[in-house]
Amino acid sequence: MTDACPFCGISSGAVPAHVVLADEVAVAFLDARPVFKGHVLVIPRGHVETLADLSTEAVGPYFARVQAVARAVEEGLGAAGSFVAMNNRVSQSVPHLHAHVVPRNRKDGLRGFFWPRVKYEDEAEAESYAVKIRKALGEGFVE
Repeated sequence: MTDACPFCGISSGAVPAHVVLADEVAVAFLDARPVFKGHVLVIPRGHVETLADLSTEAVGPYFARVQAVARAVEEGLGAAGSFVAMNNRVSQSVPHLHAHVVPRNRKDGLRGFFWPRVKYEDEAEAESYAVKIRKALGEGFVE
């Protein structure tokens, strides 16, 4: 953990976020600048900058959480699918490893790697999306 990293702040609970999953391996929360509503970031609990920096032993457990979130985003939001992506250094807005899980539907306007951004109407709307995803994840994923 580093004091300068906003994602470490979310992981520790010092920075508020709409958390959908939190366990000893990872924390997942709504992106503050979502491509589409319900866009989730999944981070390792400890500070790791890139995928190459994640220990070999941690890769499987981390991606199991990414997989669970992708499933929950689709199920909880009624999305037809999801887009899962990760940047390493270039285009990585926060230097803490994070996977983007974006709900997708046909003709939703997302083309290639052009990422338009939307906004939640307010904190209550953001939390309503987080609740749907948490419910789809089931018990045991949020501390």
